[in-house]
Amino acid sequence: MATTQQFRATGLTCGHCAAAVTEEVGTLEGVGGVEVEVVGGGESLVTVTGARELTDEEVAAALDEAGGYVLAGRA
Repeated sequence: MATTQQFRATGLTCGHCAAAVTEEVGTLEGVGGVEVEVVGGGESLVTVTGARELTDEEVAAALDEAGGYVLAGRA
């Protein structure tokens, strides 16, 4: 059964940021797709679809690895 989760992240400012987050979150086990809506200077929206629920810790670690972005919570 597929799940869709939304997370808020800070620090993203451009398409390059979105691509880095998409790539890194996409490597997490069970992730089928990642969409990023960049809000420069605010909280960007990261939508993840996949086979399982991700933990906040997993997403926070992936955001940090992608470029020091910070998980602000769930949307």
